[in-house]
Amino acid sequence: MKAMLSTAMAWAIAGTTLMAGHAAQAQMNNNVTGFGKENREKPEKKQYVPAAKAQEKIFPLDSTWTAVSLNGKPFNGNDRPSFIIDKQYRARGYGGCNTFAATAFPLKDQNLAVGPLALTKKPCDKGVGASEQDFFIALRTAGAWDIVGSQLIIKSQKGELRFDRAL
Repeated sequence: MKAMLSTAMAWAIAGTTLMAGHAAQAQMNNNVTGFGKENREKPEKKQYVPAAKAQEKIFPLDSTWTAVSLNGKPFNGNDRPSFIIDKQYRARGYGGCNTFAATAFPLKDQNLAVGPLALTKKPCDKGVGASEQDFFIALRTAGAWDIVGSQLIIKSQKGELRFDRAL
């Protein structure tokens, strides 16, 4: 009887060990393949990252700019319009005959806001006066600016002004 009891206990122990082994193997399989509920790894969510935005340019304050053209039409002669915006956001310059002053703010996304112009009232030649008037309107209605190569480009309701940096 003792032998039978020993054999029965041996079978019981072997069965428990076998069942524990299967449970351990199943748990290991769950960890490896991810089928177990408690150990299931969540798939890694990939976050959408937009392409790097072009770095915004900084408006070159305290630089003097001399006008090259308005809508592709060149400014001629020695009396070309010019301007500077200082660190206090005061614009001042020359229109070709008269001088001017205004408040000018470089804004976000390369925009430019120019306040009303204070002008001198010198009498000008007709051609120079008309060219100066077009320059003042384009500068006053400025919207966007950019630096392309060595030129400053200001886009306005009146068109596109191009400037070279003055020495």
